Amino acid sequence: MNIEIDSNSGYCFGVEFAIQMAEDGLMDGETLYCLGDIVHNDMEVKRLTEKGLVIIAREELAKLKDCRVLIRAHGEPPETYKTAMENNLELVDASCPVVLKLQNRVKHSYDKTRAEEGQIVIYGKEGHAEVIGLTGQTNQQAIIVMQEEDLDKIDFTKPVTLYSQTTKSTKGFYRIKQLIEQRLEQTNGSLEEVAFKANDSICRQVSNREPQLQRFSSNHDVIIFVSGKKSSNGKALYNVCREQNPRSYFIENESELDYSWFKPEDSVGICGATSTPMWLMKQVADHIGHNQEQLVS
Repeated sequence: MNIEIDSNSGYCFGVEFAIQMAEDGLMDGETLYCLGDIVHNDMEVKRLTEKGLVIIAREELAKLKDCRVLIRAHGEPPETYKTAMENNLELVDASCPVVLKLQNRVKHSYDKTRAEEGQIVIYGKEGHAEVIGLTGQTNQQAIIVMQEEDLDKIDFTKPVTLYSQTTKSTKGFYRIKQLIEQRLEQTNGSLEEVAFKANDSICRQVSNREPQLQRFSSNHDVIIFVSGKKSSNGKALYNVCREQNPRSYFIENESELDYSWFKPEDSVGICGATSTPMWLMKQVADHIGHNQEQLVS
C-alpha cells in the first residue's frame, strides 16, 4: 500500500507562529495562560497543556492579574487589550498578521460607513474567535452571515460592506456576495441605487489549499483527512476532498481509522486542515503503515 502525506497540509504560518510563541513562553517555567484553545485541534492542545499551557475561557480573563496571557492567531477585540491594561497582564500577542490587517480594514470601514448608516456584514461563523475579534472593531454592530436565511438580518435599503472570516471557503464567500447582490437588486430595482462593496478577505494561504487538495485527492484511491472537529477550516477543506474523491474520510486521530476503508492495492493520501500539526498526520500514516494487515480487507 502506497501512503503519502500532503506536503501542503498542516499549519498555516499564523498558527505555526502562535504554537512557537507558546512553546517559547513555556521554556522559563512560568505560568502562561492562553485565551481559548490555541488551535482547533484537541491533540495539539493536549500536547501543549501537558507542557504547562493553561487554557482559560474568555470570561475568566477579567479575574487574572499580574500574569502572562497568550493571544492566539485568531486575534482579539479591543476589550481584551483594555482588560489587560487594567489588570496588569503581559500579553504574548500571537495574532496572525493577516487577521490584524483585516481587523484594521473592518474598523476603518465601520468608522467610514457610520455617517451613511451603512452596515458591515461578515461572512463567518457566529461565536468563532476570529469573528468575535472582528465584530469588536464595530462595537458589536457587524452582521454575521453564514447561510442564505441569515441575509434577512440585513437592511437592503442601506449601504452594505461585506468581509469574510479569513479561513472561510472562497466558493461560499462568492455565493453570499451573489445572493446579497440579488437581494439589493430586488429591493431597489438596481444595484446602482445602494452602495455595495464586497471585500474578499480570505487568507490566500488558506484559499490556495483548495485547488491543491483537489489535485491531491484525485491522485489517491483513499483520502484520510485529519482535523479537529471544532475546526471550521477543517470542515471546509474536507468537503473539498470529498467532492473530488468520494472515498474521503474525516478523522481526529488514528484511533478513528476503520479497517474497511482500505484495499490492498490502494494509494492512500493523508492530509489535513491549517490547524492540523504535521506530527499528527505522520502518526496516522505510521499507524496505517504498521497495521496494513489489519487495515486491508
